[in-house]
Amino acid sequence: MAASSPISPLAPKNFPRMPALAGARLASAASGMRYKGRDDLLLMAFDKGTSVAGMFTTSRAPSAPVDWCRKHLVNGQGHARALLVNAGNANAFTGIKGDKALRDCAAAAAKQIGCTRGQVMIGSTGVIGLLLDSAKITGLLPALAAKLNPDAWRAGAEAIRTTDTFAKGATATAKIDGVEVRINGMAKGSGMIAPDMATMLAYVATDATLPPDVLHALLRKSVQNSFNMISVDSDTSTSDTVMLFATGKAMHGAVLRAGDPRLRDFRQKLDAVMGDLARQVVCDGEGARKFISVRVTGAASGRAAKKIAMSIANSPLVKTAIAGEDANWGRIVMAVGKAGEAASRDALSVRIGGLPVARKGMADPAYSESKVTAHMKGQEIEIEVDVGVGQAAATVWTCDLTHGYIDINANYRS
Repeated sequence: MAASSPISPLAPKNFPRMPALAGARLASAASGMRYKGRDDLLLMAFDKGTSVAGMFTTSRAPSAPVDWCRKHLVNGQGHARALLVNAGNANAFTGIKGDKALRDCAAAAAKQIGCTRGQVMIGSTGVIGLLLDSAKITGLLPALAAKLNPDAWRAGAEAIRTTDTFAKGATATAKIDGVEVRINGMAKGSGMIAPDMATMLAYVATDATLPPDVLHALLRKSVQNSFNMISVDSDTSTSDTVMLFATGKAMHGAVLRAGDPRLRDFRQKLDAVMGDLARQVVCDGEGARKFISVRVTGAASGRAAKKIAMSIANSPLVKTAIAGEDANWGRIVMAVGKAGEAASRDALSVRIGGLPVARKGMADPAYSESKVTAHMKGQEIEIEVDVGVGQAAATVWTCDLTHGYIDINANYRS
């Protein structure tokens, strides 16, 4: 359970100082639906005119909140006035009763904010298949609305955790037309994490003035290089959601396309926030003790590079070898071979921690197992593989696989 699990050894030293963001306010509360002694409900309110864009799970068994958000965001974009998130119950695979519980929550939130139900975005995370007791949420909404605060980002990030051992936040400041704009984000995720998003919720907001179509284009590109490049256990959840809100309070010139050169700094800072949150999710992988970067070069295409990198990152044999600090590089070669993408056995090269391991299809003459083993004892492991068939590259992030992962998931519903 999130409330009692020790903090991951890979956690950042501190939660970042999250400045207030014009047009956005937050509040959290404890519903007691699953967790005791901690908040598990988040309400965010946005000023009128706030744009929103969203990307969601590729699972064919999506949760009720995912269906709701998709319905009210045409082509993944639209406008929003509120966000309501609960932790502990995913409201997934709950049929028409789950849909009704969601509608009741959306209606109650809309009443407090003064908007339509369709302007309330919903997120739920936790156990699949349990009916959501909407009364435990709706009864708290008047008090939540009364205490909405622009400085409650840390409390909001804490409230959306499930098996997470630490709250995840990131912030940056960018400039558009010389005008300073803020970007704040929070995320939750620890297990059931795979590409195309996972049992992961991420909410990012900015005070930039950006229309929904521009916001969606920026989000799509940023997700491809962040949340879609991580894996903890190769499992994709019912509830994956990444949303980007723009309150429009920053007084810069109008922006009509995502490729506008005036957005260069904003794009870089957005990517930095999204990448930071994605890597924090990996650092909180259930039972994780080591953060692993896998970079594949020399591939035939970007898609192939990513597939090979993910084959390495998701291999239980690679992940357990790293957990055991065993320099068994043959498992990396195995994972490259099983990916099903073009790779030259006799041109293949492997480096671990920048140290030569394999070259031209065999052990590198300069390979030193003692040096590689010393690297494996650290908390950050770097694997580099060149497959020798092209120019494309990709980097993905994962973590080791320890007995802690089994313990957490075996006892998840206890």
